[in-house]
Amino acid sequence: MQIISILVLVCVGVALSASPTKYTNKYDNINIDTILQNDRVLNNYLKCLMEEGPCTAEGRELRKTLPDALASGCSKCNERQKQTSEKVIRHLMTKRKRDWERLTRKYDPKGEYKRRYEEFVKNNPKE
Repeated sequence: MQIISILVLVCVGVALSASPTKYTNKYDNINIDTILQNDRVLNNYLKCLMEEGPCTAEGRELRKTLPDALASGCSKCNERQKQTSEKVIRHLMTKRKRDWERLTRKYDPKGEYKRRYEEFVKNNPKE
């Protein structure tokens, strides 16, 4: 199950670690549900990613890491990060469609990754 979400990396705070083969697990214990339910916090992360507002340290690292994560299909993500990615993707696709569209236009202008995410969610209904 190779899935990446544009926002999960912010929410999980995935950053490159000293090891070139995996992203850091430093932020794996963040409660993603709390972030997704808090519009103010989520909007701040979105503004950071869209370069429309200030960024936290995690947000800045995400903007640097995101292209690699997208290109590699999250191959450097651990299982927790992949599960969180699925949750964030579902949330954006169903509850924040406009934000999902804006982020995918910016980070996936050819629509390569977007199709993969949408197909995955369609074929793997929420349990």
